[in-house]
Formats: sequence, C-alpha cells, structure tokens
Amino acid sequence: MRKCTLALLIAAFAVTISCDSKSTGNTGNTGNTDNTDNTDNTDTTAIDITNAILTATSADCADYANSYTSSVRDVNRNIGFNGALTITVTDDHCAVSANAIPNHNFNDGPGSFVNPTSSQAISYNIPRAPAVRSTPIALSLRVDNAIFLNGVKLDLLAAGCFGIGDGKIGCFEMDKPFRYDPMSELNDFGTDTHNAHTQPDGTYHYHGNPNALFADAPASASASASPVVGFAADGFPVYGSYFSDGGTVKKATSSYQLKSGARQAIGSSNPGNDYDGTFVDDYEYVAGSGDLDECNGMTVDGAYGYYVTDAYPWVLGCFRGTPDDSFTKPAP
Repeated sequence: MRKCTLALLIAAFAVTISCDSKSTGNTGNTGNTDNTDNTDNTDTTAIDITNAILTATSADCADYANSYTSSVRDVNRNIGFNGALTITVTDDHCAVSANAIPNHNFNDGPGSFVNPTSSQAISYNIPRAPAVRSTPIALSLRVDNAIFLNGVKLDLLAAGCFGIGDGKIGCFEMDKPFRYDPMSELNDFGTDTHNAHTQPDGTYHYHGNPNALFADAPASASASASPVVGFAADGFPVYGSYFSDGGTVKKATSSYQLKSGARQAIGSSNPGNDYDGTFVDDYEYVAGSGDLDECNGMTVDGAYGYYVTDAYPWVLGCFRGTPDDSFTKPAP
C-alpha cells in the first residue's frame, strides 16, 4: 500500500499527516459505512487532521485557532465518523467547540464499548493567560480535566470505588477512599488502544495517554521535544511526553511513587492486599523523585505545562491554575 506524508503549517498549528492511497481513516474497513450516528456535515474549508502527529509547541491557545476535521472509524462497530473541531479567539480566552469524535480510529479493543459512541456538542473556554496558584486545586468528577487538540476531552478519574456498587460506577463523592485507577492494567474499564472509552451518553473521552497526536519514540539528543497536544481547564498547555533538558530530549517522569507494603485502612475501608496501583490511593507524591511536580507539570523555557507520562497520574495530578467554569460538568 502506497504511503505518503503531508506537512501542514497553518497559523501555529503544525501537523504531519501519514496517509495511504485508499483512505487515511478507514484503512482495513471496507464493510458497513453506515453513518447513522454521525451525519456528514464536514466543513470543506477545515483542515483534515486525520491521524495527525502534531509539532507546534506554542503555549498560547490562540495560535491553534482554525477549523479541523477528520474521517475515522468505530472499529468494532464498523461505522464511519467525521470529527469536527473549531477554535476561535477572544482577547482573554479561546472558545473550543467539537463533536468529541477523535482524529483516529477507535473502539478497537478486544471487546466493544458498553455504550456506543455518538457525536456530541461540547464547548469550552480556555484561558489565554493562566496564572499559577499558590495552592493547587484537586481534580474532581465535577470538572473535565482538559481538551485535546482533536476535540476529545480528558477525564482522568473513574466514578468507581472499592465497596460501592460494582466498582465501576456510582462513586461520585470525592471523599470516598480507594477509587479505582482506570489506567491500571489490573482494572478492566473497557478502554480501547487509546486509553479511552465512552460515558453512558456516548461521549468518547481519554483516561490517559491518547497514544495519538505526538510521536512516542525513544528520546535522543537529535530528537525533538513533544508538541502541545491539548489545554487543561486552567489554560496551561498539555504536552506529549518529551521535553528538552539542556538540549537533550528526555521523557518526563512522574514524581508519584507506589506505596510499599500492605494497604492500610482509610476510615473503615480496606480492600486488603499490597499496594499495586489498582487504586489512586496506592500512590503518593514524593517531591524530586521525578521530573514533574504534584500536578504532573513543570516549567520549561519559561512556560508551565503538564506532561503525558507512563505512570500515575498519567497527565494531570491537580490543577496548577484555576479551571474555567466552562469545564464544569452539568449537574447529574
């Protein structure tokens, strides 16, 4: 199959798109092309970012203002979807509107999502001048964590805790201990190869590394630092995994460490067994043990940002700035 590479630089949104002679988003799927869940309203002037690998590093969301589209498939259901993302700018924020369909094929795990993916109408306002707080703000189930530059949100926390329901849903109070980590290999949250699945309403969302948008390859002195792949609710950028440390490109490491020994009870709750990463409470922040702070971020060349990591907390550990109200989820 013939391969091709197309480089785009529009505004400050730089992408490299790998494609083939048939169809970038539909490779290997020639069966059902039913788009019942996603009527094709593609903007013909939009930039096609199907399978894009981003390269831009600007920390100002305004530099990504444009309209973007993609053509992808729900692999297990064999249904085609068109992604749509628009970013516009005002003096103090960037307005993002999207349909929450990614720029890559999805639902490609061993089993299909419990809830079928459906096109949404989501919108956020990203602050253009985020400020570091003296005290970070904890993550919660009430606030979406970030929006990636393919129009899919980051929602790190699971609504599942030990001893509540089936452990997968129903734990909406943040003071409940032993919340399951959906990124743990010991838990089965039905995610695809992009660490994503759907919410009950069909919204596709990531729980960690999207395994897309940036090149995840061994770092070397000749490699490049990762691009901006999204923006957190507080306005700070989210980078891929690599940063430049004095001219040498390194993979950022988390400063959260797995506790050792047997789990200790929190209140009256104790799942037993040793700390193994099943729960977010299995980890503790150890300052200086990795590259990143307690929010999984750091300042490089004067710009603070969060980094995608291979270990907990995966992308964000907390908010270093103040989340915009537009990231607050509707009341249940």
